[in-house]
Amino acid sequence: MAERTGIITFQGNPLTLIGPEIHVGDTAPDFTVTANDLSPATLADFSGKVLVIASVPSLDTPVCDMETRRFNTEASALGDEVKILTVSMDLPFAQARWCGAAGIEAVQTLSDHAQASFGENWGALIKELRLLTRAVFVVDKDGKVAYVQYLKEITEEPDYEAALKVVRELIG
Repeated sequence: MAERTGIITFQGNPLTLIGPEIHVGDTAPDFTVTANDLSPATLADFSGKVLVIASVPSLDTPVCDMETRRFNTEASALGDEVKILTVSMDLPFAQARWCGAAGIEAVQTLSDHAQASFGENWGALIKELRLLTRAVFVVDKDGKVAYVQYLKEITEEPDYEAALKVVRELIG
């Protein structure tokens, strides 16, 4: 599996990402993750939708919390053509508990804890921490990547407006 260095930091300390770097125009890589009800979920489960996939280290941290709440708020204005997913290494039970406590209904949380399939296939697995890096991907209805942002410093929030602009263009 490819390792990439010099791309991300955590509080200024460099970390290693495992997996390929995803680019605009790539075919979205498949993945197998676990839904909150413990059922498997794959990319094919969301075919025909514009996807916003937010990769986060853990929902139980302040920036991941803010990011997921922000995407949850934005989701209502985007309509049924769009599905927003937040993928982390948190256990499905913890994700379900967090969503219930935070009132998250429009974003679907998915756990990559079992296989790290999303992390490895989307180049988002942090080798040193076995967590996912903070990244945002937008995938069009045909399964092509339309937007990518790997955040240099994983404690920072993503560029919501840039990702949402691409989403609006895809559904517009």
